[in-house]
Amino acid sequence: MIRHYRVPCAPLRDFVGVLWLYDDYVLPHAKERLLPTATTELVFDLRGSAAARGGALVAGPHSQYSVLETSVETSVIGVHFLPGGAFPFLGLPAAELHNTDVTLELLWGPRASSLREQILAASTPEAKFDVLERGLLERASTLARHGAVVFALRELARSEAPRTVSEVTDAIGLSHRRFIDRFRNEVGMTPKLFARVQRFQTVIRRVHTARSVDWAEIAAGCGYFDQAHFIHDFREFAGFTPQTYFALKSEQQNHVPLPD
Repeated sequence: MIRHYRVPCAPLRDFVGVLWLYDDYVLPHAKERLLPTATTELVFDLRGSAAARGGALVAGPHSQYSVLETSVETSVIGVHFLPGGAFPFLGLPAAELHNTDVTLELLWGPRASSLREQILAASTPEAKFDVLERGLLERASTLARHGAVVFALRELARSEAPRTVSEVTDAIGLSHRRFIDRFRNEVGMTPKLFARVQRFQTVIRRVHTARSVDWAEIAAGCGYFDQAHFIHDFREFAGFTPQTYFALKSEQQNHVPLPD
């Protein structure tokens, strides 16, 4: 498998974490579980199988796991948006895509297939990234985000001592209801649910490369009330216990091979 990555320049880098391209992508397992990250992905299929899906897929912000088919060789290019970063490019509130995958054509119309054709015509990975960046910039309604949402995302996603939703709400000066509505429109879920997913992701990052884990220490260090609370949240987001996750985890964070 050949992998290419690009971190875009301003102004896209405030909304996009990374552009990526995988060629000759095939894995030894037939399926894998993708853990929720509360972010949005835009994926263009660069091979013939794209016809069935319109050529491009938008995976909305998820707070539950999904299952990917991985047994067929693929070539794909995509956009990993930062939390809330896809909002200017969607043309609808992000909450409408919560835990949902839709074709890009449904959101962009004919522009989706036109952009895919331009990507296919580009001869090198860097040229394909150039086309993708231009396509995003042309599509953006406005590259601006509500200041309260930017502040809340930063404070709720801190790996060390993140602030609570109540603390964030008190600090931004908006009413509780107005803040939640604004946050859901841009991020795709409520601040409370987003904070829970981020705490879960903090656990995943801490144990991803570990050879052994003290789960009680992890639970306490990530702010869970007790181990029962930790295990309940983990099973809700991952679909299995922390111990099962640790036994199955792969080199690629958030992608867990499933046994046949």
